[in-house]
Amino acid sequence: MNRIALDLGFIQIYWYSIFMFVSILVGSLVCYFEMKKRGISDTFLTNLIFYNVIFGIIGARLYYVFFNFDVYKNNPVEILEIWNGGLAIHGAIITGAIVTFIYCKKQKQSVLEIFDIIVVGLIIGQAIGRWGNFFNSEAYGAVTTLKTLQSQGIPKFIIDGMYIMGAYHQPTFFYESVWNLFGFLAMVIIRRFYPYLKIGQLTAFYLMWYSTARFFIEGMRTDSLMLSSFKVAQIVSVVLFVVGIILFIVRGIGSNFDNLYNGKRVQESESNTL
Repeated sequence: MNRIALDLGFIQIYWYSIFMFVSILVGSLVCYFEMKKRGISDTFLTNLIFYNVIFGIIGARLYYVFFNFDVYKNNPVEILEIWNGGLAIHGAIITGAIVTFIYCKKQKQSVLEIFDIIVVGLIIGQAIGRWGNFFNSEAYGAVTTLKTLQSQGIPKFIIDGMYIMGAYHQPTFFYESVWNLFGFLAMVIIRRFYPYLKIGQLTAFYLMWYSTARFFIEGMRTDSLMLSSFKVAQIVSVVLFVVGIILFIVRGIGSNFDNLYNGKRVQESESNTL
């Protein structure tokens, strides 16, 4: 698998970088259109996206480096080489949540309402971004057979790309990408057609949807970040899934007509949303 999309001599552009850029662009546009629809200012959106992209990338990288410190401690300059892969989505999610919380509080915006908007853009961005792993030959699973992959209806070019170090591997990046795509479609439909959706429940749905797949898919991967003998992503997935359940239940308490996502917008000063 050729990791380089374009070689200009003085600079090389990697497929990983391209897919990261496209994932951020598409995710941001999804957020933009929903925020515009809900009357949120361009300035708020622009600043929020800027802070989330910058700190999200930093958080994703530091999270990955922290759990792979032995790899980087003797070559710290490699920490900056993100085009070689090594961005942990859980690091980006945690950092982005903190940044969003602080910024919304400062701007007196409903935190959970903004989270609900962001998670829809986030999950489609994740679906796209996983393809960067494909071109970097990473985030794959255990050894399998060609016949098994063919029986799953996986496209041939993916099967060919999963022939790594003399053997075929499970394309776990592909499984997660497809799951995230279906999650995105489900969230768009729920947001559009479910009349009793409460503010915060889309965020809860995202936490449960993504964490469910990530827990099981992570169990198939061979390059997981580890904490002792446990896979870090599985631990975090369990925690986020539980948080999602609690959030969904708590936000559903009360009248069916209170705090509706598609109801009248409220600002932080007018509603205790978090």
